[in-house]
Amino acid sequence: MSGNLRKAFLVSAAIVGGAMLMTACQDTAADTAAAQGSSSATPAGDAATPSGSATAGSGQGADKGSDASGKGTEDGAGSGADTGNGEREPVGQSCGANDISWSTKSETQAGGYILITAKAKSGITCYLPAALPTVAFGSDGTQAGPAEQAVGEQIKLTGSTTAYAGVNPKTTNEDGGKELDSIIVGVGDDDPNPVSLPVGTITVEKPVVTNWHTAPADAVPFS
Repeated sequence: MSGNLRKAFLVSAAIVGGAMLMTACQDTAADTAAAQGSSSATPAGDAATPSGSATAGSGQGADKGSDASGKGTEDGAGSGADTGNGEREPVGQSCGANDISWSTKSETQAGGYILITAKAKSGITCYLPAALPTVAFGSDGTQAGPAEQAVGEQIKLTGSTTAYAGVNPKTTNEDGGKELDSIIVGVGDDDPNPVSLPVGTITVEKPVVTNWHTAPADAVPFS
């Protein structure tokens, strides 16, 4: 190889080597820049934290909503009768037939009737509604109608307090009717546990019953 060719080759090799070195440096710089860009992406994720805090804000909003809901439930608790001045008076437990000790007695006044006596069982306090007791007769469930025009008052049964209702089993003057020896009594039509009470042999035809009263003299079913 001539000296000129050798010199040209060496110069070319140096140029190529320099170019390769520059390329390598550029690649390294690009990789470094990419790595730095990737590293700087992490703070961008941190910068997204406000979006995360917005989510937290939503959570706080939900908590406040729950608080509001809880308060609403609190305000709605303790439902009762409206006293008319914006307040509510708590209403006690309604009586069911199984809350009561029952008894019956045949009376001769007003042509004869059955006096029903009701007392709360020991340890129970409940209220008889301002409505007729439900009194039914026989297998066909013949029900007593009202013996009074006006509705009675609610009665609180507790301790020795006693309530009375009078039943006239036959209000017609004609012969006929059903011969029965017991009555079914419930506190209202929806009472799930009506009781059967013995009354002796009675004739039933168009029966009537009074409201509940606290005095037996008020429970006479005048027809």
